[in-house]
Amino acid sequence: KGFQTSLEQTLRDWKKWYSSAEPEKEPLPGEWDGRLDPLQKLIVCRCIRGDRVLPAIQMFISAKLDSKFVEPPAFDLDAVVNESTCTTPLLFVLTPGMDPTYQLNAVAGQRGITCNNISLGQGQEVKAESMVADGAKHGFWALLANCHLCWKWLPTLEKFIEKTFESGPHKDFRVFMSSSPTPNFPIQLLQNCIKMTAEPPKGLKANIVRLMNNTTEESFNRVNETQKYRKLFFSLCWFHAILLERRKFKMLGWNVMYDFNDSDFDISENILAIYLDLDPTEIPWDAIRYLIAEANYGGRVTEHPDNRVLRAYVNQFFAPEALLPKFAFSALPTYFIPDDNSLPSYRTFARDLPFSEPPEAFGQHGNAEISSAMVDTELLCSTIAFLGGGGGKSGGGGPTRDETVYSTCTSLLDKLPENIDWEEVSERNESDISPLKVCLLQEIERYNELLTSTRASVKLLMKGIQGFVVISMEQEMVLTSLFASTVPTAWLFAYPSMKPLSSWMPDLADRIEQLNVWGFQAVPKVLWLGGVTYPTSLLTALLQGSARKNMVSVDTLSFDFVVQQQDEASISAMPKEGAYFKSMTLEGAKWDSNTAALADADPMMLFNPFPIIHFKPVARKKIITDGIYSCPLYLYPVRTGSRER
Repeated sequence: KGFQTSLEQTLRDWKKWYSSAEPEKEPLPGEWDGRLDPLQKLIVCRCIRGDRVLPAIQMFISAKLDSKFVEPPAFDLDAVVNESTCTTPLLFVLTPGMDPTYQLNAVAGQRGITCNNISLGQGQEVKAESMVADGAKHGFWALLANCHLCWKWLPTLEKFIEKTFESGPHKDFRVFMSSSPTPNFPIQLLQNCIKMTAEPPKGLKANIVRLMNNTTEESFNRVNETQKYRKLFFSLCWFHAILLERRKFKMLGWNVMYDFNDSDFDISENILAIYLDLDPTEIPWDAIRYLIAEANYGGRVTEHPDNRVLRAYVNQFFAPEALLPKFAFSALPTYFIPDDNSLPSYRTFARDLPFSEPPEAFGQHGNAEISSAMVDTELLCSTIAFLGGGGGKSGGGGPTRDETVYSTCTSLLDKLPENIDWEEVSERNESDISPLKVCLLQEIERYNELLTSTRASVKLLMKGIQGFVVISMEQEMVLTSLFASTVPTAWLFAYPSMKPLSSWMPDLADRIEQLNVWGFQAVPKVLWLGGVTYPTSLLTALLQGSARKNMVSVDTLSFDFVVQQQDEASISAMPKEGAYFKSMTLEGAKWDSNTAALADADPMMLFNPFPIIHFKPVARKKIITDGIYSCPLYLYPVRTGSRER
C-alpha cells in the first residue's frame, strides 16, 4: 500500500535504481527495501526492469534454497561409465553444438580402451552391427552416433543389442549411442539406457578454451608458414566462438538458430593449412573467405541477412590486417591476437579472458543484451503462468476459470469490429480498375473471414461454458488461450501476430478502420503497410499502377525509398507515384533527423519510431551501395523466413 504514491513522489531515486547496471543487487529507494520481502522485490524487478528478472530469480533461489540449484553440475563421463556395466547401453541426448566423441575418446584413452565410432545413416547398418559384435567379443567401446538419422533401423538395433547382451559380452565392452530428441526412438531401449546430456560450453572464453584444448601440438605445427597460420588459427577460433555465442541475442543474433559445430571448424582449419602451404607469400584471401563464409559455415545459413553477418565477420577476421601485431577483434581492448603464438601461450591467454563478454565483443549494441533478456523473461513468465493455470477458484475466492473466460468473451464481442460490406465497397469503386482496388477487395475478404470466424468461435465457446454444447478440443485450446490473455492460434490464420490479447484487439480494430476509410472514402494519404495481411500484394499493386500509367513493363520498375521530414498531419495528399507508409519501427538503431541517417540507438531504447517513407516506383538502375544500408523490413518480430516475415 502506498507504493504508487511513493514512486511518483521519489521518481528521481527510482530512476537512479532503474538505470543501474544490476538493480537486483541494489537496495530499493526509501523505505521499500525494508518493507518488501524478497518475493515482492522480485515482482518489482519484473515490473520495472524485466531484463534483470533471471539474475534476480537466481539470487532469490540461492537465498531461499541453495546456490547449487542455480549452478549446473559438471558433466562427469568417467563417473557415468563407472556406474554402467557391459550390459547397460548408454545414450547421449544431443543438444545444439554438442559432440561427445572427443570426451568419450579421452575417457577411453585414460582407461587404455579402444573406442570405435560410426555415424549412422543409409547403408551403415551392417557396419554398425559388425562393430558392436566385435566390441562385445574383444572388449572395446562402440559409439553409434546420430541414431536419429536411422530411426527406422532402431527397432532392429534394439533386438541386436539384446541378443548381444544375452550372449555374455566382454566385461570392458560398452555400447554408446547418440541421438537428437526424436519420438521414433524405441521406448524399451530408451528405458534401458543410461541417459546423458550436456549443454555445450557457453561464452566466448569457454568455447575458445575448448577449441585450444582440442588442438594437438602436431596439428598446430604441421604448416610450414607457422607464424601466419597460427594468427589465422586464433582468428578462426574467435570466429567460431562468435558464431556460436551470437545465439544468445535471439533474433538480434541470428534470424535462425543455426547448429554450427566442430566439423565446420575442422574443415575451415584444414582450408587455412592447405592454402598457406600452397602459396605462403601470396595468400588467396578471397578464396579463403569464400570457402569459409559461403561453402562451409555458409552452407548452413538460409537467410540473406544472416549471410551478410557471416561475410562481415569473415572479411574482418581473415584479412592481411590479421597478420599484424595485436590485431583487435573489436573496439574493446581485451580481445586481440596475442603476439606470443605458441599453443601453451594461446591456451593461457584464452583461460585469462573474462567470463562475461559485453555485446560490443560481438559488434553489437548494448541494447542487444537487454532485448534478448526481455525475451527470456517473457518466456519464463508465460511458462509459469501456463503451468499455474487451472479450473478451480483462486486462493482468494475469486472467479473460476470458466467465469473469467466468459467475461472475456463478452468483452470481445463488444469490441470486435463489424464485417466490412464487400459488395458496397465493390459498387462504390466500380469505375476504379486500378490494381489497388483488387488489393483492397482481397484484404476485405480476408479480414471478413477472420471476423466471422472469431465471432463464431467466441459465441460457441460461451455456449460451451454455459453447458449448451460440448466443448471440443479446439474450443478447449481457445479457452486456455483466453484465460492466459493470449490470442488463440485458431485466430491467427489471416496474419501472424505476437501481441497479447489486450493489444491484439485494438490492433485489429485499427486494421479494419484503415480498410473502411480506404473502401468508403479514398485511398489514405498515408498507408499502414503492416495493417494488411499481404504487404507484398499492396507493393506489387503500386508498381503495376505506375507501370500502366507510364506504359512500361512492371519488371523494369523497383522502389526507391525516400524518408520524409514531415509528419502525417503535414501531408495533404498521396504522392503522384507510389505511396507514403507509416508506423514502421527500427530495432537496433534510430533515425537521426538532423543528419538524415541511421545512428546508434540510445541506451535502454530497444525500439525507435521511423519517419514516414515514400515508396516511389522508379526505373531499375545500378544499385548504389556506398553509404547505403539495405535494411530488411519484417511483418512481425519472428524472422525465420516464413511467409513475408
